Amino acid sequence: MNISIIGSGYVGLVTGVCLAEIGHKVICADNDQEKIKKLKSGKVPIYEPGLETLLARNMKRRKILFTTSIKEATQKSTVIFIAVGTPSKPNGEADLTYVENVAREIALNIDSYKLIIEKSTVPAETGKRIERTIRLNLPRKYQRKNKVIELDVASNPEFLREGSAIEDFMHPDRVVMGVESKRAEKLLREIYKPLHTHLVVTDINSAEIIKHASNSFLATKISFINSIAQICDRVGADVLKVAEGMGLDKRIGRSFLNVGIGYGGSCFPKDVDAFIRLSEKNGYHFSLLKEVRNVNEEQKASFIRMIEDKLWIIKNKMIGILGLAFKPNTDDMRNAPAIDIIHTLRHEGAVIKAYDPQAMVNAEKILKGVTFCKDPYTLAKGCDCLLVLTEWEEFKKINFQKLRHLMRQTIIFDGRNLFHGDHLEQLGFEYYGIGRGMSKNNR
Repeated sequence: MNISIIGSGYVGLVTGVCLAEIGHKVICADNDQEKIKKLKSGKVPIYEPGLETLLARNMKRRKILFTTSIKEATQKSTVIFIAVGTPSKPNGEADLTYVENVAREIALNIDSYKLIIEKSTVPAETGKRIERTIRLNLPRKYQRKNKVIELDVASNPEFLREGSAIEDFMHPDRVVMGVESKRAEKLLREIYKPLHTHLVVTDINSAEIIKHASNSFLATKISFINSIAQICDRVGADVLKVAEGMGLDKRIGRSFLNVGIGYGGSCFPKDVDAFIRLSEKNGYHFSLLKEVRNVNEEQKASFIRMIEDKLWIIKNKMIGILGLAFKPNTDDMRNAPAIDIIHTLRHEGAVIKAYDPQAMVNAEKILKGVTFCKDPYTLAKGCDCLLVLTEWEEFKKINFQKLRHLMRQTIIFDGRNLFHGDHLEQLGFEYYGIGRGMSKNNR
């Protein structure tokens, strides 16, 4: 099938490459000329494991092409995915300006039946607004009574996790299809037929809500277990054992019960805010989600208070940061907890050094006055403590014997509970995790 993806950011690019991999002919469009130039040369502008290899294979097969022309993307495809950004407004509401602009551009260039699919994360009723925008902006020849252009709008939310997006696309738990016609449903079923997965077919509004509800529920699980961690620290319990005991219950499950310094990234913070705002506009005050958001912010503040308590004086202390990205296997710094933590510590006079396997190029654009290091050992030299802020697998291979001799004070604050405190304490470190109240250093 001939498919276009308008918007070649994280979601659009991964979707386009994976659709090409399962056999479709794909055109990816974006108004960022530099990005398209890189993609045409086979260079991926984001870090996502396996994506560059998949892109090269499908470019060689001529299954995927790139353009800056929405006209080309519209007229050469039957199916058009809209995958542009929907950033948050100051009030938390999703800014749908880019979605509207793309809908208008599609309308001006439409020449035959099209299925327009919203892939961006959008609030309920956006599908209806997209269709209305397209019909209002059709060329006049199609607005006359004797000239009718056929089109459908559908919703097909994405559930891709950064760092494992290709696996998520190729082996999904489900594919959600919000449709209003049999023709749209048939096309969507054909698109995803090679994946052999469970298809959830519903109306457009329900599909849009499924996306917001899913991400908000996962954010709720994270904030819940972080609240439990606060109690564990106060009563001398171990949150890792608590999470294990909870997670073995099939009704609960172990996933997203990982304690840390809070969620970040481009999805959870934005989607929680947007769902709260959508609820308020429709007369419901989603107080539960407001508290989820509050708990997430408090988790960073609590971590900083622990550092202040154990380190005593922050001013002029050299603090090393292990991990900057909001999660491992990505270079994404959007809403990364490391940003707020570093800004707070620098405001208190700390000297900050940092290392991340992938995110330092992006971090340098955001974090000023930070010394970026080439490896954990360069980072550790002269440090009064180390903060683990991203749970990179690489960090598990660190030689802590070597690290100990490089540091000025051997203190580790583990914001992701990546390490076993007992082992590090035996090596001569002071170790502080989150919710690890059973550790002698945490009591």
